[in-house]
Amino acid sequence: MKWHEITIASNPTARTEAERIVVGELESHGFSEETRFSIKLAMEEAVVNAMKHGNNFDESKSVLLRFAFSEDTFYLVVRDEGPGFDFHNLPDPTDDSHLALPYGRGIMLMNAYMDKVTYNERGNEVTLVRSNRPEKKP
Repeated sequence: MKWHEITIASNPTARTEAERIVVGELESHGFSEETRFSIKLAMEEAVVNAMKHGNNFDESKSVLLRFAFSEDTFYLVVRDEGPGFDFHNLPDPTDDSHLALPYGRGIMLMNAYMDKVTYNERGNEVTLVRSNRPEKKP
């Protein structure tokens, strides 16, 4: 498996080019439109979380994206330079007391759209894994 790396500044506009590269690679590896959508959404959430919560939008800090393909599976690692977080004690975004909050659903979305989501012990790196799903015929 060959890993590719992209390092971007903690600036939301820097995310766009990285996404374009990854989505282009997904297309060239034959990943379905549905799978590409799922990966792009989860990647957006992971990168924005890294920039916002990890690096506090400090443009002197970077976000590292590493990705690879294995047969029909895509792997993405997103790491920030922040202190990390306790992923074992996340508030439930579907709890009535959290429904009105304008944040807190990114990790839930990553878990919904990816086959596997894991964190390093420090909590500043997330690994997303998704297998390709063939296009559904109408």
